[in-house]
Amino acid sequence: MTLAEKILAAHAGKKEVSAGEFINCPVDLVLSNDVTAPIAIREFRKLGVRVFDPKKIVMVPDHFVPNKDINSAEQAKLIREFAREQGIIYFEVGETGIEHVLLPDKGLVLPGDVVVGADSHTCTYGAVGAFATGTGSTDIAMAMATGDMWMKVPPSLKFIFHGKLQKWVSGKDIILHTIGQIGVDGALYASMEFAGEAIDGLSMRGRFTTANMAIEAGAKAGLFRVDEKTLEYIKPRAKREYAVYEPDPDASYAQVYEWDASAIEPVVAFPHLPSNVKPVREAGNIEVDQAVIGSCTNGRLEDLQIAAGILKGKRVHPNVRCIILPGTQEIYLEAIKEGLTEIFVKAGAAFSTPTCGPCLGGHMGVLAAGERAVSTTNRNFVGRMGSPKSEVYLANPAVVAASAIAGRIVSPDEVA
Repeated sequence: MTLAEKILAAHAGKKEVSAGEFINCPVDLVLSNDVTAPIAIREFRKLGVRVFDPKKIVMVPDHFVPNKDINSAEQAKLIREFAREQGIIYFEVGETGIEHVLLPDKGLVLPGDVVVGADSHTCTYGAVGAFATGTGSTDIAMAMATGDMWMKVPPSLKFIFHGKLQKWVSGKDIILHTIGQIGVDGALYASMEFAGEAIDGLSMRGRFTTANMAIEAGAKAGLFRVDEKTLEYIKPRAKREYAVYEPDPDASYAQVYEWDASAIEPVVAFPHLPSNVKPVREAGNIEVDQAVIGSCTNGRLEDLQIAAGILKGKRVHPNVRCIILPGTQEIYLEAIKEGLTEIFVKAGAAFSTPTCGPCLGGHMGVLAAGERAVSTTNRNFVGRMGSPKSEVYLANPAVVAASAIAGRIVSPDEVA
């Protein structure tokens, strides 16, 4: 069996499972946020029950926080009161973060887990060897009540990256390269399993980024094997038992892709699809109005360190708004301790409390008609960050920081 099949079989109580099989699968964690939880709560109320296990349910307000208007405040109030009533895990403003950065850092997601979340980027947790997938809010309501999720076992695709990455190339470039090659539906309802020397060389930050955007290829999940790097990250955080699963050497994959990672350059996804990928050196003269560094894709400390390394001693272009969003309060504090915050502010960037805000065109960075943003976020669909007449370009933190300085999309080599 593949890695996904191993985890799902263990949870379903079966000796083995195969692609296309329907299973009833107990889950280890159920997640929702301030956008998706209210729908789940309303459906849950109709069942007239309490949650199956309050220690396995998490709600994280992160999309419209701090609340931007009355409607978002009402949504946050709804989930806050539900969390108190049911005794579930809840993170309040000032103690919170972006859900897909926060939960692994808090040790709430562990290897071998099955995690379901009412957010498409729940697949992020595949970086620690968990089967994690996004679902609809009504499915989450049932999972909160029963602790089970009914699903079809996905086919598995294997992506092998040989060799070592070039300077400035990161997990963001690996996943954008992959999506550029196979398309936004190239892994539709499949499990993407990543392997190879370049994958082993990725930091946990890079793995989270790569797994996060599996959904942008249409995938059900994105999975990494658990190795020493994973365990080094997990061991100080884990507060419960976990299981490490390995894919079988003779596992059958629906398709196997192999690439030379050393040939991959820093890339940019042009509007309006994550698959519209070009090397940054071929970007041309694309002037930008906004540069965003952060989100569940690239809001980790290492991302901020990379950006700070480029911005140090330089100034953001006078025509650019540079917005930097740490993934959690702990990362925010660490950025202050390391002097990163001072670098950002002196460079002319805005350093914000953790929020998903600009990624979905919610607040704290919404684009007007005709404006362009280069961003470390994960989607660049029409109107994703604001006006349907705006444009979003996706890139890694080094490229975004360099572009903020230059006022146009450039390689870090042009300003470093």
